[in-house]
Amino acid sequence: MEFDVQAIRRRFPILSRTIGGKPLIYLDNAATSQTPDMVVGEIERFYTRSKANVHRGVHTLSQEATDLQESARRAVRDYINAASEREIIFTRGTTEAINLVASSYGGGFPEGGEIILTVMEHHANIVPWQLLQRHKNLKLKVVDINERGELDLEQYRSLFSDCTVMASFCHVSNVLGTVNPVKEMIAYAHSRGVPVLVDGAQGAPHLPVDVRDLDCDFYVFSSHKMYGPTGVGVLYGRENLLELMPPYQGGGEMIGKVTFEHTTFADLPFKFEAGTPDFVGIAAFAKAIEFIREVGIGNIEAQEHRLLRLATEEMERMPGMRIFGTAPGKSAVISFLVGDIHPYDLGMLLDKMGVAVRTGHHCAEPLMDRLGIPGTVRASFAVYNTEEEVGAFIEALKKAVKIFGY
Repeated sequence: MEFDVQAIRRRFPILSRTIGGKPLIYLDNAATSQTPDMVVGEIERFYTRSKANVHRGVHTLSQEATDLQESARRAVRDYINAASEREIIFTRGTTEAINLVASSYGGGFPEGGEIILTVMEHHANIVPWQLLQRHKNLKLKVVDINERGELDLEQYRSLFSDCTVMASFCHVSNVLGTVNPVKEMIAYAHSRGVPVLVDGAQGAPHLPVDVRDLDCDFYVFSSHKMYGPTGVGVLYGRENLLELMPPYQGGGEMIGKVTFEHTTFADLPFKFEAGTPDFVGIAAFAKAIEFIREVGIGNIEAQEHRLLRLATEEMERMPGMRIFGTAPGKSAVISFLVGDIHPYDLGMLLDKMGVAVRTGHHCAEPLMDRLGIPGTVRASFAVYNTEEEVGAFIEALKKAVKIFGY
């Protein structure tokens, strides 16, 4: 489709809001993106036309609900170019997907195994492995970054040993915006016989993802960062690995047959989907994917990079400005500090001017420790943001900084 940002904005009702008498400028997209009318409409339509539990009824509503959920599974399969719907597991989000892999696949790790992570990981890709570490006497080894926020690939390769059982790293840093060379990293891990999980929470919304081209073993991401509803995520896993993994949770839907003496489990993907799923959210997620396809992931990338370049050029001219993450080709995220202004104070003042940004450690405390700071202000862009909004953000930032005496 022809790219028309104003036409896209009209599809997001929340963008017409005002905050403190100012038009909302929403720059917190790395935390969660806003939702277009076609997704909201699908949620309303489902609740008012087809709500019934999936896979459990012969009546019309249940059949409709089941068809909508499984159609969404096919949409996800196609979006990431997975080989089969059997490789698409619906979860509550990226966090649960990583926990599932750590608990189920990680349960087979030998004592004393080593897991390679990076210093830029979100807590969701640190804490699950630490929980597993307690039970398996595992060792976590961490890849460092350079001054631009790029991974030290030489160190990455040096961390592998005969004890390495897993490498798990983000596709894109939620703080630095660094787009990691995941295909190269996966290839090296596989050359050492090590499986790889890629945290795609910040990758899938902004970049083309082809899991077969990447050759990853697991890839995880969330709906709510992709213009979809909250509470829905995806675990992609190679079918041969998922077949070998034990269930993560027990209950209805994930069973073959249950007796008090013995239980057998359902085939993939249902073995990992215990209980009633968020079938309404899953169906609505399919509409979010449809929206992304309509706009075009290339158009999304281009618009976000245009805004990133414009904002960065303006911010670099400001006295006292420190931007964290300057890797070439980075994603549309700017984490920054100005002088000794506390990020919370700056974020609160920007909110008074209608600009929504994120402040704090962004669930990446080890990275903040590595940078020697308590946190940052983070502005992150989406396809519906405009050059005019970037200009208004810069003006608001200048006013806020001036109030603090810079």
